[in-house]
Amino acid sequence: MSKQALFVANLNSYTRRITRTVNIGDLQMGSNFPIRIQSMTTTDTMNTQASVEQIIRMVDAGCELVRLTAPSINEAENLANIKAELKKRNKYVPLVADIHFTPNAAEMAARIVEKVRINPGNYADKKKFQVLEYTDADYEAELSRIREKFVPLLKICKEYGTALRIGTNHGSLSDRILSRYGDTPLGMVESAMEFLRIAEEENFYNIVLSMKASNPQVMVQAYRLLVQTMNQNNMQYPLHLGVTEAGDGDDGRIKSALGIGALLEDGLGDTIRVSLTEDPEFEVPVAKQLAARYENREELQLSKTSTWLSENASIFYQYQKRSTQAVQNFGANQVPRVIANFEDKNIQPSDLVQIGYTFNEALDKWSMSELGADYIYLGKTTASFMLPIGLKAIYKPEIWQIIPDKTNAFPLFNASEFLATQVLSKSLNFVHVSTTDCLNQLVIEKLKNTQNAVIILSSNQASVLPDLRNTLGLFMENEIKNPVVFGLSYEEKLVQADPINLHMLYASTDAGSLLIDGFGDGIFYINSEVSAKRLNDISFGILQAARTRISKTEYISCPSCGRTLFDLQETTAMIRKRTDHLKGVKIAIMGCIVNGPGEMADADYGYVGSGPGKITLYKGKEVMKKSIASEHAVDELIQLIKEDGNWVESEA
Repeated sequence: MSKQALFVANLNSYTRRITRTVNIGDLQMGSNFPIRIQSMTTTDTMNTQASVEQIIRMVDAGCELVRLTAPSINEAENLANIKAELKKRNKYVPLVADIHFTPNAAEMAARIVEKVRINPGNYADKKKFQVLEYTDADYEAELSRIREKFVPLLKICKEYGTALRIGTNHGSLSDRILSRYGDTPLGMVESAMEFLRIAEEENFYNIVLSMKASNPQVMVQAYRLLVQTMNQNNMQYPLHLGVTEAGDGDDGRIKSALGIGALLEDGLGDTIRVSLTEDPEFEVPVAKQLAARYENREELQLSKTSTWLSENASIFYQYQKRSTQAVQNFGANQVPRVIANFEDKNIQPSDLVQIGYTFNEALDKWSMSELGADYIYLGKTTASFMLPIGLKAIYKPEIWQIIPDKTNAFPLFNASEFLATQVLSKSLNFVHVSTTDCLNQLVIEKLKNTQNAVIILSSNQASVLPDLRNTLGLFMENEIKNPVVFGLSYEEKLVQADPINLHMLYASTDAGSLLIDGFGDGIFYINSEVSAKRLNDISFGILQAARTRISKTEYISCPSCGRTLFDLQETTAMIRKRTDHLKGVKIAIMGCIVNGPGEMADADYGYVGSGPGKITLYKGKEVMKKSIASEHAVDELIQLIKEDGNWVESEA
């Protein structure tokens, strides 16, 4: 495994990354200030009153920074009217102009608002998806062309005291970057660095950087590489964090918490935006809850720390699944498993509907959905009926021992029971250990020597992710190959929180972040105050967001803005209703050409607004059908999926 510098000084101790301070009007951003919360309007920027009303709702929800799209110079000029109207309403919030393709709009906006966001992939380039061969001289000529377009904006920003965000997006890298670096996190970093080097040559430093992607794994790796690159060049710019086109509902929140939370855990990030296909004021509470977890963060107390993780830093930049032995259907190259918790409950067949199993009495037959749990923990009780094929039971050791047929029944030991017992299942044993238990060398040795044991690993620290990660590093040092299921447990006040569902956000960070780094073979919610259905849905949602187990259709849906050419929320709901049974198919729903085809990144199909009432359909990045009337577009999308052989009829 190649050596590579780590992106943070210490993986086990939470320390906010030190950055320079960026001034955005009267708002200061950087490591000396709280993590700032921002969002983006969905109104037409030319509609002053609608934009102002929405901005006020966002500010009242806790938004500290508001972004508006400025696709042309007209919208850029109207930002002045929006500012004036906000002032009349006694509402002050720094405004950010979002620019794609139009340097003249950026230059106008920089004279009006407090911050301008440019996308280096399309500020000076028109994307043609061409693979080009560049000599070094050709490449330098391209950089000179970028400088010529970019420097005028820098001069205006310096004159007016305007901040700048250089915001790379995974799906809109220039043909130049794609040709040399590929569609990779490294390419994303270099896309930003081209512009950042020009800015520093012009002595302009009032800059924030971002590396957004709809795939949290790509997004996290890109930010880490960016920080590593900045560290090597003695740069300390603040970071804006976000998973772009996260979607809506639980899926959007899980995906955002996974990507943003992974970075916040390591002290990276100075401002965040949760991109949901919902009204922007609903993004703000989620972002606030994610940021609040790192206020007055408790120091992680570890009596033994892993050196393996820092010595093998390359795992944090490129996905490498932890090497494990196969134990039944856990570990090796198998997908992570979900264990449902019905501890000490007298279950009936109808209860299993919550975890994906339905019993038809007339046919005496079970059916299982794609969200069917793999195991069910019953503790000291036993089922009064035969469990469906595919669902295996886990019991406390004393109950397991007296079950006559152990074919699909397995014991769950705690650490002391595991050390004391002489009676183990010949096929599969679960061992629930805390991170503290794993400091006991006797536990380590017995786990290592029990080839058919699956570890359920829980943290007893407030800082769950680094504690679990440290123990996984200790496993690597001790060459423990047992599969590891994350045993998650959260305080009742988190479990009962509504509508934020803090336990969902925290679990997405704690388990999901480890999954995207190649660690983990399953999820098991230890506490069961929430319904089994809710926890089952969250568990499968985390695995889906981490791209480690695909169990449903994935929707890459932009959060809407003033460029959007149709009602994104309504259209997303309509497409989801007709396609959510297509397991593993990725559908991008983009409001305008700015967010498609480029921003769709790795979607299988794209539904993109191309004009008022007109939709263009894509397969990958290839245009398949143009200018379809919106009332027929969903039917045409389904026909395209059918023609491609990816359609199945819903069983519902």
